Amino acid sequence: MSIRFNSIEEYIEYHSSSESDALRQITHDTYLRILNPHMLSGHIQGRLLSMLSKMIRPEHILEIGTYAGYSALCLAEGLTEKGKLITLEHNDEIEEDIINNLSLSPLGKKIELLIGDAKELIPTLSQEFDLVFIDADKREYCTYLDLVLDKVKPGGWILADNTLWDGHIIDPAYNKDKQTLGLLAFNKQVAEDSRLEKVILPIRDGLTIIRKLR
Repeated sequence: MSIRFNSIEEYIEYHSSSESDALRQITHDTYLRILNPHMLSGHIQGRLLSMLSKMIRPEHILEIGTYAGYSALCLAEGLTEKGKLITLEHNDEIEEDIINNLSLSPLGKKIELLIGDAKELIPTLSQEFDLVFIDADKREYCTYLDLVLDKVKPGGWILADNTLWDGHIIDPAYNKDKQTLGLLAFNKQVAEDSRLEKVILPIRDGLTIIRKLR
């Protein structure tokens, strides 16, 4: 019997690997308890983050913007046996939710949560990172990039979420919106930096994959 799909997204989800029970539980709880649940990475982007991490096999990952912890657990799926992920979250009101969510998976033991302003926390980190995921205040993306670039190993990777911003980056109606302007500046900075190899994928809200050449 053939299956009828109501959307391309439904078709993609059906033909992609399933998310874990822990991730499904986080999705359910986030929609019940946390503001702006649309910010969750979700099934398909989560599987992409997991697959990219498994390809890279990082020992050290830095995530800027934890939210509910969903993306952290996805990225942690690719860590080496002794690998570690550090995730930074500015909103201390959801700290307990994040801790509870991370505890749903054995991978949570590989994740260290730091609460505070990423601009202040990043300079305190001494590690070199194989992979960085940026998904926080869009107005600060350029600053985050400047802060992490020297901490990424040559040949290392940076992923930046929301870089198409629901199409606002090419819509003149949003040319004074601070978040849109932040993303426009970030996209321009990345495009013009010869040290970086880059491509924007039109998945969900746009995901930029960046490789540091030197």
